[in-house]
Amino acid sequence: MIIAPSLLAADHACFGKGAERAAKAGADWLHLDIMDGHFVENISFGPQVVKAVRPYAKNLFFDVHLMCSRPEILLEPFAKAGADEMIIHVELDKQVEPLIWKIKQLGKKVGLAVNPPTPISLVQPYLDKIDLRRVMPVNPGFGGQEFIHEMLPKIQQAEAWRREKKLAYRISVDGGINNQTAAECARAGADTFVAGTSLFGQRNLKAAIAKMRKEVHAKDPALADLMV
Repeated sequence: MIIAPSLLAADHACFGKGAERAAKAGADWLHLDIMDGHFVENISFGPQVVKAVRPYAKNLFFDVHLMCSRPEILLEPFAKAGADEMIIHVELDKQVEPLIWKIKQLGKKVGLAVNPPTPISLVQPYLDKIDLRRVMPVNPGFGGQEFIHEMLPKIQQAEAWRREKKLAYRISVDGGINNQTAAECARAGADTFVAGTSLFGQRNLKAAIAKMRKEVHAKDPALADLMV
């Protein structure tokens, strides 16, 4: 079970300190939302910010989510800036396969996200080519949104395909994730949890991460007992 605090929810004046705080608090990954003002309405940050933040969290896996209309122009800059994995959206249609191969050529892991209105069936042709399958339980673009429970069957379907096809991609959820919704997603088959406000909004981030980790392991009582 991977817990990935989202830097977008940290203090925007101190992104480096936010990354360092996540690393010291026991996070597994650091999630970085890249928004271009076109694919989504909001604008976040670019490769230079990721490069500047990287030294503050040297041991964290950087999960870079490209909510962008033209990710092809950003792949190499983010790879050089310190991304370990880059997530693109299945809504990019014919761009998806060449983007997947480009990310792999850069030596990075690749993920594929799907927005709430998009049929999950669109990801099927790519399941054996990706390292992570991301379900968006909110419409992307802004933090602090309410979890859309109707997305849980998409997680269940992703898990069913993974099991049936004997694949190894991770199943990630990103948006509206708190202790309760993370536990629901874990029961549905998710194993990677991106959380912004519910983690960075806590005074004691280490305790918040530990609590979420315990909740997502609770689907297996034996594992939950080990987290105490």
